[in-house]
Amino acid sequence: MTGSTEDYAPHPHIGGRTAALRALAAWRAAAPGAPRVVVLTGDAGSGRSRLLTGFLMLCEPEYRKQLPLDAMDPSTVPPELPAPAVPSAEGLTAAQVLWLIADHFGLRATGVQGVYAELAALDEPVTVVVPDVDRAGPVRAVDEPARLVREVLAPLAATGTVRLMAEVPRPLAAEVAEGLPPGTAQIIDLDAPEWADPDLLVRYAQAALDPEFGAPELPFTVDPAARLALGAAIGRRAGSPLVVQLVVHCALMAPEGFDPADERFLPTSVGTALDLHARRLGTDSQTLRLLLAPLALAEAEGIPVQLWSRLASAVAGHDMSPAIAGGMLLAGPFVQPVEVPAEAAEAASEGGGEAAGGGEEGAEGDSADGERTLLRLLHPALAEEIRAGLPNVAAAQTQIAMALLEAVPDQDWGKADPYVRDHIAGHTLEAGLLPQLLTDPGLFVHADPVPLRAAVEAVPLEQLGAPARTYLRTAPLLTRTQAPTLLRAALLETAFVEDGLPEYAEAIHGRLGLDLPWQTLWSLPVAGGVSAVTVGSLPGAEGAGATPVAVLVVPPGTPGARPVGAGTGGGESGTAVLVHHLVQPGLLDDADLDRIVRPSEEERAAAPLGLSRGGDYLRVWNRSDQEVVAALISDTPFTAADLSPDGILLVATERGAKALRIRAAGAGIAS
Repeated sequence: MTGSTEDYAPHPHIGGRTAALRALAAWRAAAPGAPRVVVLTGDAGSGRSRLLTGFLMLCEPEYRKQLPLDAMDPSTVPPELPAPAVPSAEGLTAAQVLWLIADHFGLRATGVQGVYAELAALDEPVTVVVPDVDRAGPVRAVDEPARLVREVLAPLAATGTVRLMAEVPRPLAAEVAEGLPPGTAQIIDLDAPEWADPDLLVRYAQAALDPEFGAPELPFTVDPAARLALGAAIGRRAGSPLVVQLVVHCALMAPEGFDPADERFLPTSVGTALDLHARRLGTDSQTLRLLLAPLALAEAEGIPVQLWSRLASAVAGHDMSPAIAGGMLLAGPFVQPVEVPAEAAEAASEGGGEAAGGGEEGAEGDSADGERTLLRLLHPALAEEIRAGLPNVAAAQTQIAMALLEAVPDQDWGKADPYVRDHIAGHTLEAGLLPQLLTDPGLFVHADPVPLRAAVEAVPLEQLGAPARTYLRTAPLLTRTQAPTLLRAALLETAFVEDGLPEYAEAIHGRLGLDLPWQTLWSLPVAGGVSAVTVGSLPGAEGAGATPVAVLVVPPGTPGARPVGAGTGGGESGTAVLVHHLVQPGLLDDADLDRIVRPSEEERAAAPLGLSRGGDYLRVWNRSDQEVVAALISDTPFTAADLSPDGILLVATERGAKALRIRAAGAGIAS
């Protein structure tokens, strides 16, 4: 970009904003009188992200080498220091952002308060820059930006060893600095007179029209005088850098009929940019807005291109495919295609594990080289404008949700498009229909647990059915471990049994076609937990087979338990035991403890499977090749475990006990 008001070259990425850059450079240098906390804000589309990106270029040693520092205003160039921590909030929960910061500084804390305590105890200050707070959260309808500000940014700002800069929406900006001593924090509002740069819009427009910077060669771009005059007119009328970007896109992508001398087609706002572009192309603004509505309601990075027509038609209530087929000049200036590897869409749901299928290979919208095309709006402010013009957002989301459900092949979530599978919960949440969706174990198993958990947590608990409550209880374990599909299915199967929902566990076994590592045979809740377990057998009457049993050491007074002395039934003095069938539900109240036979050391050593135990995990492995055949993890520490010679895993926690049949080749089947 060219032009300067002070005989210095402007920042090549920003093109101006000298006053703001000076303030940011002083913060970075910890200059006398400079604040420790800076909050960068402004209207959506005000250019705050562009400013922060340009400033971070000055803070990153490799980028600095590519900038004309000697020609720039020295007061806008921060000193060369180690790069700050820059945890982008886009798509992340507040907790994820906090743990990114903890990981960056190598903190050992295991809890939220421990992170702040360790930061406060540091010998030297640390620098943290948090961009994209307005884009935080895996589900758009959940107000994650507010949670991020209140649960992470405000505590960071209050930590004296943290030098913090954050890019925050205006309604939340004051909360970051609330309660801090005078002079500690500074709010830079790019729309306020002291920080605004009206000339920036003109320079930005003139540069965007310049073929030297990538603009096509058109009469009003190759002629310097015409280009400068048009850029000045655009910048003079535009209300923000985003409006400049939109009007230039509209002119360059559809130049036919564009008259640079006619300022009637130069918009002053995002809304007029949409309306004037539609009018210039001979259509009505409502058609353009309906085309873009699915993108304004989209989750994550955008919708797959092959779903665009289906979803636009659903919102409009009539077939929009003809408008889409001939409408790229109409919609193109406002749409940004995103190419992502097809396997990345699977990995998002698989937690880094093996794929479970996300549609047929070579499906429409996936290129031959394995890339997948998503569509999203150019800027969140466009989404705000289009959503504000919808008569009823919840009704539009209902239509989208119904269309997404219809796009699931054979109602098999394992075959669903990754976007449908992972983000239908976000659409149904805003439609007010999410509780009705949360009855299919296939969705629980196949959907990416991060956005699904965020959506389910946003529903009042009293509105959730039993299976949804089980999912909500299990979801922290799924997200913490990034469990792949098969492990998610196995953990949910055992959680459903624990919660008295065996029909959902059976549905996972019967309908989903997944080869789970175990089958949960029973689960017994015990108040006070189970402190020790052992497998054994109770000999039958003459000629009858032995009954496999589980002996559980429980607190005295547990209903149905019998007190035992030291050395009896595996218990200790002052404890009690329950005797339970090993392979089926039901207590054996009349079992004779003295007749229970435990496996000998020789029998255990000869068994095909072995058991290893940690605090929150258990591993069952083949003795022949040491291969792990089942790994069980828990959100509650294991208190005891035992493995029968024929492959029944008996597990105890603070909540109770359960038995799982390990499905491994070579292991015998208990009966």
